[in-house]
Amino acid sequence: MLLFSQPPPTRYDLRFTLIGIPVRVHPLFWLMTALLGASSGSLIGLLIWIPAVFVSILVHELGHALTMRRYGQVPQIVLHIGGGLTSAEPFWWGNRPVVVPLTPGQEVLISLSGPGAGFLLSAIVMGVAAAVGGSVGVTLLLGILPLPVVGFSVNLGIAALIANTFLWVNVFWGLINLLPVFPLDGGNIARTLLIRSDPWNGARNALRLSVASGAVCAVAGLILLGNPFVALLFGFLAFQSYQLLQGNPGSGFF
Repeated sequence: MLLFSQPPPTRYDLRFTLIGIPVRVHPLFWLMTALLGASSGSLIGLLIWIPAVFVSILVHELGHALTMRRYGQVPQIVLHIGGGLTSAEPFWWGNRPVVVPLTPGQEVLISLSGPGAGFLLSAIVMGVAAAVGGSVGVTLLLGILPLPVVGFSVNLGIAALIANTFLWVNVFWGLINLLPVFPLDGGNIARTLLIRSDPWNGARNALRLSVASGAVCAVAGLILLGNPFVALLFGFLAFQSYQLLQGNPGSGFF
């Protein structure tokens, strides 16, 4: 989740309901996804990338939403330029809107359920690939980050491209999403745990951790991965955390 709040609706939004959960897709989601996929320089790759990202982010947000619903929340999902956001709709108690409060443990499980849903989808992709005769292996990105890879015969090259696109989006970005950088899921987990251990300074310590982690990831993205998008993303998130650290009580972080 990269959004702090829901973007305003537009007439071009795609709206539907999935498993009883309302979903809204902002038009800028498609634009940003297409821009990211266009860097491959392949039309086939782009046509695979866009639906793979859409399905993967939707599955991720459904993981959050279903866990929220398990704990009495009324979830809704928005996909936007920054990724996705799952939030709780208030229900009315008399004439007052009410949101069911969550325990720190429930908040952590909700945050973990998004990447967890993506990892489960990846396991399904690998299982299907193995069942139809494909090979499943693991490669190490930068020598430390394990990423699964699927291979097929020459005649099934497109199937391999589809499978590996899903694995890249769900495994790589799932792991990235667990880093302690706000507002990624890992940043939310760090905030919850640090506030629980230190109610007075926990929120600020979480922001300090987010600034440091975001800065390190920005440098690593540029130097080690050679990916300016990753560098800009984490640089922006580190800067946002720094701004919050300067003191904005109305931000919803504190």
